[in-house]
Amino acid sequence: MRDFSQNHDWLSINTATVRKQSGAEVSLDRIIDQCAERGIRAISPWRDQVAAVGLDKVARQLKAHGIGLSGYCRGGFFPAPDAAGLKAALDDNRRAIDEAKTLDAPCLVLVVGALPGALEGKVAYKDIGRARGEVRDGIAASLEYAREVGMPLAIEPLHPMQAADRACINTLEHALDLCDELDAGKSGMLGVALDIYHVWWDPKLQQQIARAGRERLLAYHVCDWLTPTRDLLSDRGMMGDGVVELKKIRGWVEDAGFAGFSEVEIFSNLDWWPRPGAETLDVCIERHKQAV
Repeated sequence: MRDFSQNHDWLSINTATVRKQSGAEVSLDRIIDQCAERGIRAISPWRDQVAAVGLDKVARQLKAHGIGLSGYCRGGFFPAPDAAGLKAALDDNRRAIDEAKTLDAPCLVLVVGALPGALEGKVAYKDIGRARGEVRDGIAASLEYAREVGMPLAIEPLHPMQAADRACINTLEHALDLCDELDAGKSGMLGVALDIYHVWWDPKLQQQIARAGRERLLAYHVCDWLTPTRDLLSDRGMMGDGVVELKKIRGWVEDAGFAGFSEVEIFSNLDWWPRPGAETLDVCIERHKQAV
């Protein structure tokens, strides 16, 4: 297993971690500058943050600082109540693939979606089997275009608590089953984004990480699970503050062949977003050395 204790060469910052600083929204260009000031070599930005600054401007800024990407957030949300909605989702994912390509991302992360309208509290239908079928078809269609432009897609299984509203793929095993169905040759164009927050609890985790191997492990996200968790979406813990055996899991991931960045992704309305971004980034660096 790689030794992270001496430097933060393999730390990446998912920009959600510091999108709010001292309680206020901060622009992506400022976040990139803050990362560059600390010698952070990679980030994973969100599409809305990129759009607010401008795609080409972000690409130029990253190049000027020598900062790469560990992923691009996000595509997905494929299910829809009708044919027009399904087509709109495919069109949006095509745009996301193009944006990821412009930014030279190693993969586009897919949060696949679930019951349409659930996020707004007005579900269009309750058939989760239908939603999973639309996810399968949406990934298959998007993969065709992703192959054309050379942009790998990374399915991110989400914790079952989000099965209704954000993602109806909830285990690494389910995500890998889809990968094997749609990309049986393990071309490198379809894999998974393994987010510790969502999968740490899975009794099959070690087995499925080994199954994934180098070809399927496209991104690795870290944070911690707090006890108690005060908000199921926005109360992720800083590494070392919760109950996840982070070093053990990274050992499994590296044994499977992954040698990329550990991407810190923390949504934290109560602990970290109220703090100055400089403080949060500095703690990320130290915890990456100590706890990841």
